[in-house]
Amino acid sequence: MAVPFLKLLKESTDLNAVVTQPDRPSGRGLKLSPSPVKTCAQELGVQVFSPKFPAEITENIRALSPDLGVAVAYGRILKKEFLSSTRLGFLNVHFSLLPAYRGAAPVQWALIRGETETGVTVFWLDEGMDTGPVLVKKSLSISPDDNAATLMERLVALGVEALRESLEILRGGNPPRLSQTGEASYAALLDSSLSRIDFNRSAREAHNIVRGLALGPCARISFPGVDKPVSIQLVRTSLENCDYSSSLPPGSITRVERGRGFYVKCIDSELLVLEVRPEGKKTMSGWDFLNGFKLKAGDAFALPCGMIEADARTF
Repeated sequence: MAVPFLKLLKESTDLNAVVTQPDRPSGRGLKLSPSPVKTCAQELGVQVFSPKFPAEITENIRALSPDLGVAVAYGRILKKEFLSSTRLGFLNVHFSLLPAYRGAAPVQWALIRGETETGVTVFWLDEGMDTGPVLVKKSLSISPDDNAATLMERLVALGVEALRESLEILRGGNPPRLSQTGEASYAALLDSSLSRIDFNRSAREAHNIVRGLALGPCARISFPGVDKPVSIQLVRTSLENCDYSSSLPPGSITRVERGRGFYVKCIDSELLVLEVRPEGKKTMSGWDFLNGFKLKAGDAFALPCGMIEADARTF
């Protein structure tokens, strides 16, 4: 998500250095691989620093006499000494309307909590957690069909425009430093415990979790297989035509839509499951999944709190 911002800075400023995370093991062979930002910077011919901790290169940055630093999805807290290494300080592009959803996963939590609006804030970094004064703020409506991937893509495009506008303001001199106003909320790192779908909640709550966790850890359900439990990731769900009344307990497959997917009973209505990814397999439609595992209406998945009532077949 940071690469488009890097390209903008290369096109519109005298970009003299990039700081990114160290190379990390990846793939089956755990070969050290550079971040996408480092790869892009090298292709653009820009000097790259990859310290374990930013403080290690404070003097290197100070020696370049930069006017401004820009941080996007860096994933490290920048200390006061490092923040003072540029003449104007550091701007950060954050994917929420601050002070809402400060923290590591603002896009995901906005979806999980069912928000209908979000946006991008370009603000001046201080030592707090996304607490600095605001330069530019732009809002964006969240579509009912958005998930973390599609919403992030739209927010990145909006963020690039917000950063472009911020640079123009800086060139004009006397940039504003507006205090954040409104109620603060926090978007903590996502925990895998969030991913287990409990059908004893509303269909909308379950759907929002699926949307919010689309970039991982994906929402999942499971049932005992022949040798061990089989985990199934819920890739795409919908609330379309989910007002069918059923006496089956939560977690039960209530209906099957040929060629598309299946409906699962929640505490208040149903959730339409359109795409899944069974453990060790590729993403497939809910319809293909049912056929492959020979499931049908009336069958049920186990709930996190235990097995459901005996009047429905439980895996």
